[in-house]
Amino acid sequence: MLFTDLTRFFEKLEATRSRNAMTELLAVLLARAADDEIKEVSYLAEGGLGPAYNRVEFQLAEKMVVRALAQRAALTPTKVWQWYKQTGDLGLVALRQAQGKPGQRENLFVVEVYKRLLSIAQESGIGSQDQKVQRLAALLSAVGAIEAKYVVRIVMGRLRLGFSDKTLLDALAVMATGSKAGRAELEAAYQVYPDIGQIGQWVKADGIKALKRRVRVTLGVPVMSALCQRLKSAEEMIQKMGTVMVEPKFDGTRVQIHIRRQATGDKRQAWRVKTYTRNLEETTWMFPELEEVVEKIKAEAVIIDSEAVGFNLESGRLLPFQETITRKRKHEVAATRGKVPLRFFAFDLLYLNGQSWLKRPLKERRQQLLKIIGANQMLVVDEAIQTNDPKVLREYHAQQLKQGYEGVVVKKVEGEYEPGRRGFNWVKFKEVETAAGKLADTIDGVVMGFYRGRGKRTQFGIGAFLVGVRDEAGKVIKTIAKIGTGLTDEQWRELKRRLDEQVNATQPTTYVVAKNLIPDVWTDPRVVVEIAADEVTRSPVHSAGYALRFPRLVRFRDDKAVDQATSLKELLSLR
Repeated sequence: MLFTDLTRFFEKLEATRSRNAMTELLAVLLARAADDEIKEVSYLAEGGLGPAYNRVEFQLAEKMVVRALAQRAALTPTKVWQWYKQTGDLGLVALRQAQGKPGQRENLFVVEVYKRLLSIAQESGIGSQDQKVQRLAALLSAVGAIEAKYVVRIVMGRLRLGFSDKTLLDALAVMATGSKAGRAELEAAYQVYPDIGQIGQWVKADGIKALKRRVRVTLGVPVMSALCQRLKSAEEMIQKMGTVMVEPKFDGTRVQIHIRRQATGDKRQAWRVKTYTRNLEETTWMFPELEEVVEKIKAEAVIIDSEAVGFNLESGRLLPFQETITRKRKHEVAATRGKVPLRFFAFDLLYLNGQSWLKRPLKERRQQLLKIIGANQMLVVDEAIQTNDPKVLREYHAQQLKQGYEGVVVKKVEGEYEPGRRGFNWVKFKEVETAAGKLADTIDGVVMGFYRGRGKRTQFGIGAFLVGVRDEAGKVIKTIAKIGTGLTDEQWRELKRRLDEQVNATQPTTYVVAKNLIPDVWTDPRVVVEIAADEVTRSPVHSAGYALRFPRLVRFRDDKAVDQATSLKELLSLR
């Protein structure tokens, strides 16, 4: 497939508002892609290089892309900056530059463009930034105007075609079967092996049914984290779940740990520890101390689910989430490690010595976990009790709250490890059941846009922001709150900084917003925030049909992706 043909599909997708129409377009695109290029087509359609868990970053700042555009058009960077300020989109600047200026245009195939983009991203060492600029300028000279627009957007990480992996899975189903039959099998495969390009290649070659023998839990490839549902009371939990395992709910960051005692001979695979967040981001650099526990693990290869929590070395007291998350800084890792030591509380086993443990009962997984984790102070198995008595569950929950935990997580003793958010295998129990004047739990909402500030807020450039929840039935995001109070000056500044990186000139296709709530600035669905409120009330204004009373920002949820935000169904369970 020629790259110009791919970008024609991008043009159609960008102009399409309907999710079903997008699915049909993507299905046609994937059907036209050859077996040996469907990976690259899928990754580029998502706006990057490689699967989400191993995406190659370009590390090119705006000023470097501006330099490349200036070189390509024989203009000064100042002129390019002027155009950029007018449009707010370097992709549109590239389009404007290239129109009517064919240059040395080549008929490049998708795989050729992908390889050239990959070489730009992987350029390293002394003078690498200059090399990246020159290579990008050469690639922009080799393609037409429309192609240049999308090349720049991909490099900037702002392709913005308005669909997610889930839409691509729908499209794969339509491509393979003519309908969405087989969608459940695709979803199950993706939860275990979240690489849309590789799954697409397997489906293209052998069909959906072959995924069962193809897809395996694989060391170095993150499994989608099992997530918690909500139930209101201890009685309801026991009634629905039977005998349960109850663990403390830590206020930390989720870490999936992949360990192998012997690295392979291939230098590219010379690793012993890898870690991933619940939204598939690799964070190995964040936890160098895990290298120290490899020899204490009584296994050759293992995948462990855990929660990392900062703790005070002197008092042994666990630290709040906002202190733990400072470990996410990519610079001065050693210094940050010294300031915020971590303890990893292991609570599940996903893979052991070449075998998946996902289908084994929880009680077996925990027993094995206790056997393989040797004595150390850094990686420990969390405490848990087993019960089928609501009274015991309530008492244990109260104890955890007194000790400073968020509450407890309640799990079926006989339950499998279910990647993603399915069924009532795991349930979180956070606030006191009789808590008055507030919801029984916080919600994780998606920031959809913001309103410019007035008065004192003009210094921040933001005075309120619009928050929504996922409507799983309609596969859209619906509004539930407009929040303009309760934030500190620092929180306003931080929110504005984050949202400026996600500004979209038009309303994203997945948003359902009433006319009188349309924000001054739309943002892509990337920023997830934890919100507390007093109650959920019916609302004729918000598209969810409900609103939060007295909503307030608790914190930014960098560890959660949008598809892990609260759903409308979950929101209603909190009433």
